Amino acid sequence: MNLLQRMRRRRSMPPLADDSGSFLPYYGMSRPVNGQEKPTPAEFLALAQNVLKRNGAISALMFVRQSVFSEARFTFRRLHEAGPGELSTGGDLAALERPWPGATTQDLLSRMIQDSDLAGNSFYARRPNGTLKRLRPDWVTIVTGSDEEPDLYGDALDGELLGYIYNPRAPGADDGAVLLPDEVAHFAPIPDPEFQFRGMSWITPLLGEIEADSAAVTHKRSFFRNGATSRVVVSVDASVTPKMFDRFVEKMEAAHAGADVAYKTMYLGGGADAKAMSMSMKDLDYKAVQAIGESRLAAAAGVPPVIVGFSEGLAGSSLNAGNYASSRRRFADATMRPLWRRAAGVLAHLVDVPDGAELWWNDRDVAFLREDLGDIAEIQSKKAATIRTLSDAGFEPASVVAAVEADDLNLLKHSGLYSVQLLPPDKMRPEPGPDGQAPPANDKPDDGADADERDDDQAEEGQA
Repeated sequence: MNLLQRMRRRRSMPPLADDSGSFLPYYGMSRPVNGQEKPTPAEFLALAQNVLKRNGAISALMFVRQSVFSEARFTFRRLHEAGPGELSTGGDLAALERPWPGATTQDLLSRMIQDSDLAGNSFYARRPNGTLKRLRPDWVTIVTGSDEEPDLYGDALDGELLGYIYNPRAPGADDGAVLLPDEVAHFAPIPDPEFQFRGMSWITPLLGEIEADSAAVTHKRSFFRNGATSRVVVSVDASVTPKMFDRFVEKMEAAHAGADVAYKTMYLGGGADAKAMSMSMKDLDYKAVQAIGESRLAAAAGVPPVIVGFSEGLAGSSLNAGNYASSRRRFADATMRPLWRRAAGVLAHLVDVPDGAELWWNDRDVAFLREDLGDIAEIQSKKAATIRTLSDAGFEPASVVAAVEADDLNLLKHSGLYSVQLLPPDKMRPEPGPDGQAPPANDKPDDGADADERDDDQAEEGQA
């Protein structure tokens, strides 16, 4: 039984006529199930070793994204007709709060963002004991199938995602563990334009920029290795033989190359002339060149330079309170919250979500967003004032809350009460007396003269 037959048997699907299908490894090379073409080496390991561990700019960006992203917590959010409602905990959230022994939600989210930053994809499966298992991205193969056009893989008209194969011993082989789509949480924030069921790393378009940034670092290192001086050209007399020249160069390198002998006096023999070239790191404007490259990397990562601490973000007016606050809000609203929403959506496959609810995140404890609490309090105050105004105008309180939360005044329902006290018209008349007769209405104002007359009448009755 081949791979596709096993998958279709697990999914209780009818067998296809030709069992056509495809492998779709995450890193870009596709091959037919029955073909002989082997996948290319995974980019995940190369990026981890040569980019994350060797490029300071990329490492700083990934660390900032990871530190903020991993601070959120998961919760359940009730869904009502008027929109999302209150948050609740408990239930199956323990699988996310303690994903594996000794780990917390922060460890889970840290691994998710790190894998997706490097590979564009992060895979998690739930084991029979209830814990979660991280699937290393370069050991996962995405399997798609198509009856009509198997060469198009998942992009064919009838193409579908059949599942995943996890094989740590031989990535890309057919004999790994077979997982169905609903058994895997596949976190891919940036879709790959070439393949429907795969994500793309934000580092991929920056490989040229990373190479240039690494070259700039190499240039700086070479500058100090060569004595922290500009390039020096040494010319010798024409009578010097090649053998003598080689010996001269060897002695010069031994005596004057390296940062530890910088600014040391140079002694030349007869016929030798040393001239320093005018090009230096100041002429290159090294700081500006490197700052521009760092800003391009930060833009692709969705992290403003002032947040990560790049030199261009720490210059001029970037550190003003208003500019920093806007950069922080941009990073939270345009980068972090979409990532949290996507993470909650894919992890919902691995937990038991209560009916009428959805898996959501709670960013209340995220220190990076703490300044937003003032804005939230101001918004809540304005909402409370609106609710009070509409309730005093006679609208039903439940409909008022729903309309304010949904920002839709069409949800308002009027109670039919228009008085300030919100009482019906019959309640506005005086209550009847003991004899069942209502006291006469006093339409005439009670002025001072009427009061004096009543006092005189009472005095006469007393004398009688």
